[in-house]
Amino acid sequence: MMSHTVHGPGDPHPLSLGQADLRWKELIVLLLISPDSVEEALDCAKAAEHLDIIDVKKPDEGSLGANFPWVIKEIRDVVPADKPVSATVGDVPYKPGTVAQAALGAVVSGATYIKVGLYGCTTPDQGVEVMRAVVRAVKDHRPEALVVASGYADAHRIGCVNPLAVPGIAARSGADAAMLDTAVKDGTRLFDHVPPDICAEFVRLTHASGLLAALAGSVKQADLGPLTRIGTDIVGVRGAVCEGGDRNAGRIQPHLVAAFRAEMDRLAEQHAAGVPAVN
Repeated sequence: MMSHTVHGPGDPHPLSLGQADLRWKELIVLLLISPDSVEEALDCAKAAEHLDIIDVKKPDEGSLGANFPWVIKEIRDVVPADKPVSATVGDVPYKPGTVAQAALGAVVSGATYIKVGLYGCTTPDQGVEVMRAVVRAVKDHRPEALVVASGYADAHRIGCVNPLAVPGIAARSGADAAMLDTAVKDGTRLFDHVPPDICAEFVRLTHASGLLAALAGSVKQADLGPLTRIGTDIVGVRGAVCEGGDRNAGRIQPHLVAAFRAEMDRLAEQHAAGVPAVN
């Protein structure tokens, strides 16, 4: 299995593309898994060698639903110290002060990556205003924390900013990463709304600003071939590693995490060797 070493929460230099050799991102794709409880985080801990980032969210409060501060803290306490914890702040409104305070709560609770879903921002300028407030709140408390601006592949369904505007929002606001997810969890997937060539442009724009690119949105194993070719830095999943493929009713299964990671590694090795992926 390939190595997936990242810096832990106690390390003064967690992973960021600006600090890392740009060649690094061509060799490794990080796997982000999203438990919704301490119990599921313990399941993730059993599969720690197969994942890179543990992402705390509350699926019943939305695509990027925010969990409770004490849950973030408890999960940080129970997962291996070398695994960074990410926390979603929510599918947020256009209320910079409210969102900045929520983001500070997430980083104080122990999260290294702070993810903000720009659900209520209808223009890039609104997105930048929200994200600048988040970046200041987070970095004033913990400069090495990483701030992620997240847009939605199905933005047309909810009226928020265009997916291809998100890399610019992240860059202008001083964030560390740009991400795409899906807002409506109805069985449709990332590529149902933003095809691979547009996702590739999203990643290109993000990397052009020296930021990390993350892609999620009901991602399945069948999507890993295109995601590998696109060159994203982080792939985020939940349903694909839950029992029955159900992100809400199913529980994360360590053997499914291991299988997903194995397929990621297989495709990454093929891509590095110049072998075309089957899927």
